[in-house]
Amino acid sequence: MKVKKLTALLLAGTMAVSLAACGNPEVANDTPAAETSGTEEAASGEEAASGVETAKAEAPAEKQDVSLRMWGAEEDQAMLQEMIDSFEENYKDYANFDIQLGVESESTAKDTVLTDIEAAADVYALASDQLIDLVKAGALQSIDEMDGALQAYAGKSIADIKSANAEGAVGAATYDGKLYAFPMSADNGYFLFYDANVLSEEDVASWDSLLAKAGEAGKKVGMTLASGWYNASFFYGAGFTTDLNEDGTTSIDFNKSADCTGVQVVQAMLDIASNSAFAAVPDGDISNQIASGGLCAAISGTWDATAAQDAFGDGYAATKLPTFTAGDKQIQQGSVAGYKLVAVNAYSQNAGWAALLADWITNEENQAIRFEKREIGPSNNNVAASDAVAANVAIAALAEQSAYGVVQNVGGNYWDPAATFGEMIAQGQIARDDEAAIQEALDTMVEGITAPVQ
Repeated sequence: MKVKKLTALLLAGTMAVSLAACGNPEVANDTPAAETSGTEEAASGEEAASGVETAKAEAPAEKQDVSLRMWGAEEDQAMLQEMIDSFEENYKDYANFDIQLGVESESTAKDTVLTDIEAAADVYALASDQLIDLVKAGALQSIDEMDGALQAYAGKSIADIKSANAEGAVGAATYDGKLYAFPMSADNGYFLFYDANVLSEEDVASWDSLLAKAGEAGKKVGMTLASGWYNASFFYGAGFTTDLNEDGTTSIDFNKSADCTGVQVVQAMLDIASNSAFAAVPDGDISNQIASGGLCAAISGTWDATAAQDAFGDGYAATKLPTFTAGDKQIQQGSVAGYKLVAVNAYSQNAGWAALLADWITNEENQAIRFEKREIGPSNNNVAASDAVAANVAIAALAEQSAYGVVQNVGGNYWDPAATFGEMIAQGQIARDDEAAIQEALDTMVEGITAPVQ
């Protein structure tokens, strides 16, 4: 009983500031004068999921006005607005909300935020590989510091959030032992969509047979090469690595040797890119190319599942990535295993409410809605274990490819040199048989990637 009362008293004293921007001393303190109930018998430690007692805040006598901005992907706008509406309904007794929704892709969130952190949205989605740079720039609010607000208003703790989601997703949202974002999805990886009316399972097992059969059918196989997220898959498959150093620089060995030489990997990429049945697709344009009808297969992720289903009809299928020929070896193409997260701006004037909104749009119910409407693979364990998710073609292919996926930890200097190198491959600007030129191109890329962070 004493533990319960003490917790409630502490929450009652701190909630008035916890719904403002915790961790940011310059924010306004126009927060609800929330009180918490502490009159019930304490639950046992075994019964409490997080090991601590939680208390639900009572609605204030006078509601406050809360303004928030949230960013999300263009294709998710209608769905996100519905989630905002349900959030406002759930907390209508606590505040009068003005929540503005804007467009910002998860893939470009970091670059936009770092242009002007204070002007960025209160809540936004991001790819997990952007988290470290955002944390080091001071752009993200520690979610651990929002534990009191979450317990008092959402009835859950940080420990509950962690246990509800996949371990890998929680790890991707964590830096230096602190949680900096809410896990949203566990499907930020890629695999092969294909039309089973054109290609057999045997055809899609290797790039050699895949391109041969596509060419016979007068179709193409699409992949983005001018992106370090996609083109690294050939190197990762052959045992090469990247890693992020403490000073923000990237360690990379693509110009050396692993299961084969880096030169041999590039020769394999050039063989694929120069095939008339291959289509080098600009980053972000795969769905349009699938919809055009010219592709019989494409490397992408669950976000393009609907486009693939519409284009391939009853032939819609998906599987792991093919093997490729490097030297005298068949090597399984690797991939990047990533997650999507929802973060709170460290400069939010209403960081407590922003954290509650971020929690709301990533909770179990809304992850189920994401899967139902957009086939986005959930990080929530309960949703991931559902029959509907298990039966999904794209999610099953992602799970199959995940055995060959790696978490891509790289610094900010990685992306431009890697994209430039991939574009050189796509355009055939390096001769396949000129090993010296290939080695020089690899060395140049690595030099740019490993350069000190300015």
